[in-house]
Amino acid sequence: MKRFWSEVIVETADGGFAIRLDSRPLRTPSKASCLLPTRALAEAVAAEWAVQGATVNSDAMPLTRAANTTIDRVALEYDAVAAVIAAFGQTDLVCYRAPHPQGLVQRQSHAWDPLVAWVARAQGAPLVVATGVMHVPQPPDSLARLGAAVRAHGPWELTALHDLVSISGSLVIGLAVSQGHLDAATAWPLSRIDENWQIEQWGEDTEAATVAARRQADFVNAARLLKLVRS
Repeated sequence: MKRFWSEVIVETADGGFAIRLDSRPLRTPSKASCLLPTRALAEAVAAEWAVQGATVNSDAMPLTRAANTTIDRVALEYDAVAAVIAAFGQTDLVCYRAPHPQGLVQRQSHAWDPLVAWVARAQGAPLVVATGVMHVPQPPDSLARLGAAVRAHGPWELTALHDLVSISGSLVIGLAVSQGHLDAATAWPLSRIDENWQIEQWGEDTEAATVAARRQADFVNAARLLKLVRS
């Protein structure tokens, strides 16, 4: 899309904040009104549009994409999205440990044992930790409590939580960030224990590093979305 506007304006609207590109209201890809829940988020989305050049670069607009996703999908399919997120608790990253080498075993334990203890304490959801990759069932009561914690998020928060969980591979890590137990900068390396170990042993592949950097940026942006929605 070519840039057609000269001014980006944030306006108070019923139920939230709207954005105008000159005289045209900002809309989602499905043509719904792009109504933001907080002024902080609206101003951040507006800033993404304000800095665009002659051609719009959607890759540089993570908050706009998140707004579109929330309005066009998550708000309409809330239960389905919440179920997808909650399902990560059945095979959470932090519950599956390497049998060897000892250095990796110790590193996983040091990074993930405190998270398992936190989710048991804060969510009332003790989880079973296993060695290897074979699936181990988790306590039904724990899964139910984790599902309730997911559904405590409104649609905008759920969009952010979805990215935190799907990118990290861990519902526990996603909830820890959402509930302020960890910040994104601390949480991200906890989700990369195995990958970083492999890099130390064999070196880093350029393409894989590019993908990892993109995923880290998306993870950080998801945490930022949470803060803006709750501001």
